[in-house]
Amino acid sequence: MRITRVLSGALLALGLAAGPAAADSSPSPSASEEGGAPTTAGTSFRTATEVGQGQTATASASTGDYLYWSFPADAGQRPTVKATVKLPDTHAAETWQIDVYDGLRRRQACQYGAQTRTAAANSASVELTCVLRTVRAWSEQWADDPLPGTYYIRLTAVDVPASDLGLPVGAEIRVDSEDIGGSAAVDGSLAEPLVPGVAVKSQEDEESSSASAVLSSIEPDDGWASGWWSDRWVWTAIGGVLAALAGIGGYALTRGTGRPSRVPPGA
Repeated sequence: MRITRVLSGALLALGLAAGPAAADSSPSPSASEEGGAPTTAGTSFRTATEVGQGQTATASASTGDYLYWSFPADAGQRPTVKATVKLPDTHAAETWQIDVYDGLRRRQACQYGAQTRTAAANSASVELTCVLRTVRAWSEQWADDPLPGTYYIRLTAVDVPASDLGLPVGAEIRVDSEDIGGSAAVDGSLAEPLVPGVAVKSQEDEESSSASAVLSSIEPDDGWASGWWSDRWVWTAIGGVLAALAGIGGYALTRGTGRPSRVPPGA
């Protein structure tokens, strides 16, 4: 009986020791794995909770925590990130901020929207919005353009009074995208989307390995690089047809009535 208790205590200790290490090396379960929208948030880039576009993720946290989520964005999409923070009944004035980073963890500027907002004392909630620039299929290395891949959301309070630190809050995150179409199309594309672990996955595919080392398992519903077809092709075809018709019409108007008559006038 004593040996059994010792073994049970040792296994429990090993489980508790291994728990944080596993959490630090892998992201939180995605919405598809849990069968619904995520109800937790990560505490770093590596543990960011995966959320699909069109889903509303929720999380319970404390004032002063850093909350992280991740979502996929493909070429031609203009993502809009909305966050709602439900504040406690009694609190001082607080400033909340939402930041979005691309797959290279470069902070992406919001095209418009209230990225930072101050909640008045004892207010019930605060809402934040960040509309990113249109995701490009390809860009120069020196540019800071948003590219296809995984994007990270970080929500936190800044300049928090010491009296409010640790107060319970509730957070809601939702990501939607607008398909811009051919106006954002470029002549080029990335070899692979900026997804964590995609290089390891490509190497394993070449070696026909069944193991998977990809840190991110979410992607657009119709796959990556789904925006290769756009209305740019349609307008190009219409322009070609109109140019051909204009050429035929111009020829018909300028060709004249044919060869001049050889019979002299008045003969």
